[in-house]
Amino acid sequence: MRYNKNWLLGSLLAFSVVSTSASAAVSGSEASRLGNDLTPFGSVKAGNDSGTIPAWDGGLTEPPAGYKGSGQHHINPFPNDQVLFTINARNADQYSDHLSDGVMAMLNAYPASFEVPVYQSRRTHAVPEFVEQNTRKNAVNAEIVGAGAGIDGAFGGYPFPILHGNNEQKGWQAMWNHLTRWRGISITRRSSEVAVQQGGDYSLVTSQQEAFFNFYNPEGGEEDLDNIIFYYLSFTQSPPRLAGGAILVHETLNQIINPRNGWGYNAGQRRVRRAPNLGYDSPIAAADNLRTADDTDIFNGALDRYNWRYEGMKEMYIPYNNYRIGEKGLPYSKILGVSHLNPDLTRFELHRVHVVEATLKDDARHIYGKRRFYIDADSWNIALVDQYDGRGELWRVTMGMLKNYYELPGVWTVLEVFHDLQARRYHVLGLDNEESQTRVFTDDVPNKRYFSPASLRRRSVR
Repeated sequence: MRYNKNWLLGSLLAFSVVSTSASAAVSGSEASRLGNDLTPFGSVKAGNDSGTIPAWDGGLTEPPAGYKGSGQHHINPFPNDQVLFTINARNADQYSDHLSDGVMAMLNAYPASFEVPVYQSRRTHAVPEFVEQNTRKNAVNAEIVGAGAGIDGAFGGYPFPILHGNNEQKGWQAMWNHLTRWRGISITRRSSEVAVQQGGDYSLVTSQQEAFFNFYNPEGGEEDLDNIIFYYLSFTQSPPRLAGGAILVHETLNQIINPRNGWGYNAGQRRVRRAPNLGYDSPIAAADNLRTADDTDIFNGALDRYNWRYEGMKEMYIPYNNYRIGEKGLPYSKILGVSHLNPDLTRFELHRVHVVEATLKDDARHIYGKRRFYIDADSWNIALVDQYDGRGELWRVTMGMLKNYYELPGVWTVLEVFHDLQARRYHVLGLDNEESQTRVFTDDVPNKRYFSPASLRRRSVR
């Protein structure tokens, strides 16, 4: 991989003080399993023995009739699917082997209202051919560098479709698969987030977001990354007290050697300033402090403050194929319950997940003492997170409401939901039902000056 001289010098200095724990890539014969007994992205192609998880048959790659293109709210491709059974506080013990501790805690905390409607499992994840090809190349080339700090030898696909090495290395690899997972090339969307208070009250914070996933740049390659995974812009549009503010993020591939670059625009001061603390457990004001900076996208950022351990594969009920909750025109008041989303609009399915546990290092600081991640084995999206406080008490439960975006194709979240069991409040990110469009995906490759700090003031209008 070729980097500029300043970055390379920083790398050499950092590696003089940071232990290098590179994990060698898998062999060519092992990688040949991709597309054979494994899916092109590394999950087991076969179904389970009981038949409750089907074999992967190529995923969902064609939109249903009536869908006209990116930006249109999605038509449910499975309108006739019915609830197989519902898990509630009364019967949860029967299903506990397939439920996360966080979901069990939600059932116990809200026994009269929270439920888990279970539907037929549908393995809808799919990726374009170029992502499959790059994933096969990555399997024999990609390596972890700097004790989980970054990756090398990967571009345009999942870096580690076949986990290997010891449990620490597998944990790093699974998390990096999430951080670099396929989500398209360029995206724009207007959406809202809300912090729902104990009595059910909430107010919308609406913003316009734009992102370019440089890791999947169709006009580039690994040598063109310049250590940037993606570029992200967000402009707050309402309420009036926040309107005009903006943030810009350059997300780096190795955040220990070259931390993420962030900038903020303050509309009142009309100034762009560096935002060096936009990471880890920095609170997000628009979320009423119910979401940390590294909670966004279910998890993002550097891995250095935790010890990571891969706990193996499990069959779990996770949110999947959540089309109803993203329907156009569905009022937010119907989606947002007093303590959690309206369970009648959610869909859970039995899927294989990778379980990764992160324990805070003795010399590190973070509000979460431990985190347990449940990562969809097909799409490498984190679907559920159990987050513990410094006393070891389960504190927050995060859910990524997954669905297939068949215009990509690929699975990603429609909503991200963050429950605080101690405060009895929750936060929702990604509401766009009442907007004219949902996420718009394109293959456009913008000029990188478009995502420069100088663009923030020009484009931020109060």
